Amino acid sequence: MKKVILTAFAAIAMTAASAQQAYQAPSFSDNWSIGVDGGVTTPLARHHAFFGDMRALVGLHVQKQITPVFGLGVEGQWGINTSSWSGRHRHVAFDNSYVGFYGSTNLMNLFGGYNCEGRFFDIELTAGIGWGHEYANEGPDQTIDKDYNYMATKAGLNFNFNVSKKVTISLKPYVLWNMTGSTDQPLNVYHSTAAYSRGGATLNVLAGVTYNFGPGFQCVDTKNQGEIDALNATLNGLRAELAACQATAASTAARVKSLQTELEACKNRKPEVIEKVSNNLSSVRYVFYRIGSSKITADQQPNVEMVASYLKNHKDAKVVVKGYASQDGNLEFNKKLAAARAESVKTMLVNKYGIAADRIQAEGEGIGHMFSENDWNRVAICTLED
Repeated sequence: MKKVILTAFAAIAMTAASAQQAYQAPSFSDNWSIGVDGGVTTPLARHHAFFGDMRALVGLHVQKQITPVFGLGVEGQWGINTSSWSGRHRHVAFDNSYVGFYGSTNLMNLFGGYNCEGRFFDIELTAGIGWGHEYANEGPDQTIDKDYNYMATKAGLNFNFNVSKKVTISLKPYVLWNMTGSTDQPLNVYHSTAAYSRGGATLNVLAGVTYNFGPGFQCVDTKNQGEIDALNATLNGLRAELAACQATAASTAARVKSLQTELEACKNRKPEVIEKVSNNLSSVRYVFYRIGSSKITADQQPNVEMVASYLKNHKDAKVVVKGYASQDGNLEFNKKLAAARAESVKTMLVNKYGIAADRIQAEGEGIGHMFSENDWNRVAICTLED
């Protein structure tokens, strides 16, 4: 049985949630209402005088509608003095009064969803709590009660007829309970000391007219086609950018693969070296260098001077200068270093010894393997030609 009840409540909640219409949240100053009420009240405990104890009731209420379903309000009600209850006579215009706070739940909007066009008829469940007051009265035996206060609660229904967006006419039956009783008032024997008992309850039926301020709840179109089209355009633009990025990535990947192929080919290629040199010592001079350097040191300058002297003495002679590097280091660096060593000899011959540049041929030959001593391969070999 418990499972059936829980399932029923879950189904009602899901139905209510699915039926809700999106609306724009109002400001604090929106959706207030004020109204006047009039009707009758009678105690529930004295059925033999149900109509005999009945008297008029007037009221005033102010309400703020928080959502299409829930509202909060404050109200005041006053029972007209008819001197009819238990033969008592009151000396004021009112028998009793009630002032309190209440909350309302619109059952139609809760279970049927908010209707943007509005409904002609809806039902509200109301519940409240407040302050009740009984005014002094004189009984048949000339004894006089005192005024007294009590805490009261109420529960009921509002049957609302929305004759326009501004005006609502309502029928409001509800029960009001005296929660604290009246044991200090012996003449009020129809009141009970127990909360929520018939002895401390009155049945009230009011008719009310309410004027509604504010615009109400403005429905929001959650399917704004303009926004949807704009978002689709943005999405298509992002898709185009993604496709362009993917094409660029594919092109870059192809370029990387090509470079990797070239790198492997360079790694597998054997270096070009000169393994044989002329053994004619009379026509060859050597200039040795320190590791990683193309600078001609002081101890190697005499070798360059010997080449210059020969060229000065033989006006038709020329010299071929070939630079080499040892096997230490990167191949590309060594190629550049070998060329720089050949150029360093040519530069000294031209600048220091005045040899014409067109008589000197300087060439870088890369890594040398002429000498078994690796350090000796850091050399520029000057070959004189008549």
